[in-house]
Amino acid sequence: MSYYVYILANNHNNVIYTGVTIDLRRRVFEHKSYIDPDSFTSRYHVDKLVYYEEHKDPVTAITREKQIKGWNRNRKNKMIEDVNPQWMDYYPSII
Repeated sequence: MSYYVYILANNHNNVIYTGVTIDLRRRVFEHKSYIDPDSFTSRYHVDKLVYYEEHKDPVTAITREKQIKGWNRNRKNKMIEDVNPQWMDYYPSII
């Protein structure tokens, strides 16, 4: 089983969200569908998958999510831009 740490951004790339899931396709679809209209991602239209990484166990994935959440915004931006300099939406490539 795989566990994913992912980062979503809004269209202007000025708001991001970091999460963890076991089903990346389903979870990003839920964000894109604005299933919970009161959620952070719905309120700020954060639904573009700009970064993800796969882990083999849940502890490692959750630890990594917390690590990334603790970073400042510049460090998160650099990590994203190292693999996705255009901040393109990876969702079409995972479905």
